Amino acid sequence: MHPQPSPSGDHPGQGPAAPQGQPQQQPHAPHQGQGQPQQQPQPAQGAQPSQAAPQAQATGQGHPNHGHFAVPPGPPAQYAQLAADPAAAPRRRGVPAWAALSGMLVVALIAGGAGGLAGGLLGSGRQAAPESDQGPTINEPPPEAPDRDPDTIAGVAQRVSPSVVSLRSAGGRVGSGGSGFVIDGDYVVTNDHVSSPLEEDGIVIEYSDGSNSLATVVGSDPSSDLAVLELEDPNDVEPLEFGDSDVAVVGDEVIAIGAPLGLDGTVTQGIISAKERPVSSDEGESQFFALQTDAAINPGNSGGPLVDVQGRVIGVNSMIATMGGGFMGEQTGGSIGLGFAIPSTEAEEVVNRMIDHGETTYAELGVTFDQGSSVIGAVIADGSGSVESGGAADEAGLEPGDVIVTFDGRRVNSHGELQAMVRDRAPGDEVELEYERDGERETVTVTLGPSD
Repeated sequence: MHPQPSPSGDHPGQGPAAPQGQPQQQPHAPHQGQGQPQQQPQPAQGAQPSQAAPQAQATGQGHPNHGHFAVPPGPPAQYAQLAADPAAAPRRRGVPAWAALSGMLVVALIAGGAGGLAGGLLGSGRQAAPESDQGPTINEPPPEAPDRDPDTIAGVAQRVSPSVVSLRSAGGRVGSGGSGFVIDGDYVVTNDHVSSPLEEDGIVIEYSDGSNSLATVVGSDPSSDLAVLELEDPNDVEPLEFGDSDVAVVGDEVIAIGAPLGLDGTVTQGIISAKERPVSSDEGESQFFALQTDAAINPGNSGGPLVDVQGRVIGVNSMIATMGGGFMGEQTGGSIGLGFAIPSTEAEEVVNRMIDHGETTYAELGVTFDQGSSVIGAVIADGSGSVESGGAADEAGLEPGDVIVTFDGRRVNSHGELQAMVRDRAPGDEVELEYERDGERETVTVTLGPSD
């Protein structure tokens, strides 16, 4: 997931399990600036400065703060968070250690669209050339392209693009919208932070051929940043299929398709840069492991598919890291080769549960973590209420102040990492935890409970 994350599609608007991942490394090259800035950067045009996270964070699904989050100039964006190793640098209240090392690396829920493009032109002191009676406009469909070999990037794009849609407000709300894709059963998958701001006015789905349909929300889940919509007037397009993100490896080619800055049908290519990056879609209230890609993803790509070279969806684009802060508070935004997508293994499971039940549940440990701790591991916060009475941790004998250091044999570096690990499991799963108490290590088996 909570405050609503930023939409994507018509403007930068108001505002997200795989195989065992590698240990996280502290970024020290530009992701959002390198080195400690000389002064506090100004927020992006129209963006609100991020709030300091509370010292304690509630049970089994949170993420550690790992940088401030911003989007390119435009209406304000909600901020997502990228997890870091808490021992890598001293923490300052409201400023993650990771941000202190790498300057202004920020991760944003990707919002934006046509209005964002216009705003960018005006903000830079340039004006778009006037349209002539004979010249094309930016909204005209491109000429039909010749067929390409289906195994090429062009061939995959030709097959997949008709099933990628844009979302906008039926009431013409400015600063809202994003991307999505059609799946079997006349449903559309998108991000929760795209669909939520549109629900009040109604949601219009626009196809690549210019036709459109109203759609209603079947289910949405802020904690995974996923939503499913049902089409009222479905088009005859081939539904996309989910692939298996678990078998994808770093270096595999991927293709992102969506409507960055309102430019429908935009195709970009890259690779899977990393797997199991702990990120948060709702300001730290929950975490999941994301696919990282260098395919160009920009405001407006939110909810669009990340597909493999067979055209199967292996991720749902959700967040980007951007460079924030510059000379005299100037901000730079957009793709810097660090995009994040919800893995298809999680997305497909969540989508199916929402279609079947209208909601989804996750495993949880039943504890509140100490966000301010610099100890390596996940520290259960002090206080009697930090271990939920009758919850999984309580039943296993865990207590406030315990430091969980391994989960099912995997090292735990931070509470955010642990919460992402818990999220990858199902309610009722039994896992072995190793924890430290009073300088001694103990091992216990925990039966994970369901989220409320």
